[in-house]
Amino acid sequence: MKNNLGLFLSKRAFLSPEREAYVESDGSLRLTFKQLNARCNQLANAFRDAGVVKGERVALLLMNSSEFMEAYFALAKIGAVVVPLNWRLVADELEFILKDSGTTRLIFDSDFVDTVADLHARGDKTDIKQWLQVSEEDVAHFAERYQSFRGAGAAAEPQVEAADDDMLYIMYTSGTTGLPKGVMHTHHTSIWGLLSIAATANYNHPERFLACLPMFHVGALTPLAVNVYVGATSVVMRSFDPVGAWQAIERERVTSGLAVPAMLNFMLQVPELNRFDYSTLRWMMTGAAPVPPSLTKIFHEMGMGIQQVYGLTETCGPACLMDSENALGRPDSTGKAFFHTDVRVIDVEGNECKPGTAGEVAVRAPHVMTGYWNRPEATAESIVDGWLRTGDVAIMDAEGFVTIQDRINDMIISGGENVYPAEIENLLIGHPAIREAAVIGQASERWGESPLAIVVASDPKLTPAEVLDYCQGKLARFKQPQVVEFVTEIPRNPSGKILKRVLREQFSEPAPI
Repeated sequence: MKNNLGLFLSKRAFLSPEREAYVESDGSLRLTFKQLNARCNQLANAFRDAGVVKGERVALLLMNSSEFMEAYFALAKIGAVVVPLNWRLVADELEFILKDSGTTRLIFDSDFVDTVADLHARGDKTDIKQWLQVSEEDVAHFAERYQSFRGAGAAAEPQVEAADDDMLYIMYTSGTTGLPKGVMHTHHTSIWGLLSIAATANYNHPERFLACLPMFHVGALTPLAVNVYVGATSVVMRSFDPVGAWQAIERERVTSGLAVPAMLNFMLQVPELNRFDYSTLRWMMTGAAPVPPSLTKIFHEMGMGIQQVYGLTETCGPACLMDSENALGRPDSTGKAFFHTDVRVIDVEGNECKPGTAGEVAVRAPHVMTGYWNRPEATAESIVDGWLRTGDVAIMDAEGFVTIQDRINDMIISGGENVYPAEIENLLIGHPAIREAAVIGQASERWGESPLAIVVASDPKLTPAEVLDYCQGKLARFKQPQVVEFVTEIPRNPSGKILKRVLREQFSEPAPI
């Protein structure tokens, strides 16, 4: 058996053909592993018949769906490279990613037809030559119906074209310079990512896993592959809804799942929560932002464990995991390194810090990315002597428990989404009435953090509303500043770097929303 991620689905379909693989959270669609694999094979063969070759990039602009899952495994089998797209991005942002990655084919939902039509109208601003629309109704004049395209393919297993160090996907993450960087993962790194999670997290048979994070995130994509590997059923929410999550947990007898802290908090705010039967739910994994100790305690009192995870797109997901047994006693910690994963805390020279001393988190594992697409200098800066420099500050105690302290790169995490201030700052500086701009994270009860724009205006008539309006349509909604503050000067150090620490002290009030 070749080490191809797509073949994991083939093997699971052989071992557990009638077991449910994929279930829509509202019960509208149910697919066994045999049925899901047959769909994947049809799509894989259809793409091969259409001339897709090994290494060709195919982008997915899809909501959580069976189409996303089947496309991921189908493209893996034939050696194509998947480019998952964040559907919260605007057309300008998507154009950059599509052109930078050299994507030639795009699968998209009807939800995004206006955005895709905009991209299509831009001509050679992208390299896309095939547009596949998932739709039960009419499709755009430039697109083919995805379902018809897939249906024309044979259900037999396609010839496997990739394995091991061949690239599987490029997942874009915003860069500190303002431009997104494509994180490259291979079949090898992706398989080791799922093996590490399966060996560390508390999966039991028959596991029924609630998948409510967007599949374009590594935090959703890798767990879906884990579910295939262990034979778990993925109960998939097209988009997150707190009431719908409890309804799915009750109806589908969900046993585990993954959600960011903001989602879990929203779930706790649902009125008359006790009307739902959640007795089957054993644990929820959560991460992407600090987990309030009170949240862990409440879920524990409800009979559910919280497994706090620390990971990155660059590590294919796993880095550290806090098990349910230690979560209450160490509520601030994100746990110990995953199986098959080494984590250490280092100083500026790269030496390992003593226990309890703050330093930068470094990760070494077979599931660490191979690098950033077309960014050799950024890759060399991030991977040093086989260790991934994460840019996160943490302490590690003598037992190996890691506690994240801060983020070296000033990244903001809003509702589980990574937001990099430099990208927003670069946009704001383009406003004719703005001389300088800085962006920091402002504590938000609802989102964890919200971007706060601090502006030096060259026109005294400039208003906060005008600044916020300027950002509309130029940035995804989760990146847009929620509050604007005007100052006469932005503090900088002698080399000109903005002193974000000083700004955080100056603007320490929580966000209004």
